[in-house]
Amino acid sequence: MLNSTDVCVVGGGPAGLAVAIAARQQGLRVVVADGATPPIDKACGEALMPDAVTALERLGVPLSSVDGFQIHGVRFLSGDLSAETVFPSGLFGVSVRRTELHGVMIQRAAALGVDLLWQTAVTGISSGEVRLRGHGIRARWIVGADGVNSRVRRWANLDPHRRSRARYAFRRHYRVMPWSNRMEIYWGKQSQAYTTAVSSDQVCVAVASRDPQLRLDDSLSEFPELKLRLCGAEATSIERGAVTANRRFRRVWRGNVALTGDASGTVDAITGEGLGLCFGQALALAECLKSGNLAAYQSTHRRLMLRPRLMARLMLTLDGRTGLQRRTLRVFRKHPDIFRQLLALHVGSLSPFDAAVDGLALGWKLLTA
Repeated sequence: MLNSTDVCVVGGGPAGLAVAIAARQQGLRVVVADGATPPIDKACGEALMPDAVTALERLGVPLSSVDGFQIHGVRFLSGDLSAETVFPSGLFGVSVRRTELHGVMIQRAAALGVDLLWQTAVTGISSGEVRLRGHGIRARWIVGADGVNSRVRRWANLDPHRRSRARYAFRRHYRVMPWSNRMEIYWGKQSQAYTTAVSSDQVCVAVASRDPQLRLDDSLSEFPELKLRLCGAEATSIERGAVTANRRFRRVWRGNVALTGDASGTVDAITGEGLGLCFGQALALAECLKSGNLAAYQSTHRRLMLRPRLMARLMLTLDGRTGLQRRTLRVFRKHPDIFRQLLALHVGSLSPFDAAVDGLALGWKLLTA
């Protein structure tokens, strides 16, 4: 049984594995402990935006080995209106089943020499030790990657946070031929639906609303075009649900403890940036663990969260506002360059100055549409 390590990561989902991989790339010894049995699934849209794909390449995770599907842009739909645009030149996203992604990340971590302790519940932490059932591991650094309801965050007294009003998301897969290489967002009166192909014969469908009782099947009545496409299609997974919201914590580290992934804060799932964020955080955190400067991680973490939070706020202004949804789509159809530039901002390929100029242009065109 292991007795000591440089880094002990609590949580073996994509966020925890990303930190483990990045820390091993920095030459640190790493242990990952999780009470679950892999592969770990979670309700999410399963689309990796271009910045997430780039981060995975830096982590050496081979997406080419999974049964995924390339996505090349975004399509918005509201009733009989639609508008679409593509990612900046040379960039693409990938949609892949969460379990497939988890599997290749486990393989990468194991190949690098990460010690993976599955079915191993963590019962507490102290200043230099992670306590498992009947055993303790001394660790120079402790990383909490144990999700929204992080116990590591509570144990480290990092819990106080601000959260926007929660929304409720549900996801299911259907066996149907993909009809688009875009990530599609359907806007309705009460909810939004998101679709991405995850293989050559499966599509992931997710819905989100502020009503905890509104399930996927009932939501589809708001989206006739999508409902027609899924008519008669076999469901290939059970319906999974999750709460989504913008959560921000005052601090993401204390002493030798750092938080990452959902444990360190979240952005609404409408952005599709959850996994991209945790991969970027992992790369930044690993550098700070190597240098011994977690204060630098705090500032980098804050910077990484700024753009996705901004995009979440912008997109959620359309939530429940049918008139604004349709006006926005008309502007995007008439001025496709604005839509293209906003998507470039979303994936981090546009400067803040250019984004501000485009935001003013969009605002003016919405007022005069």
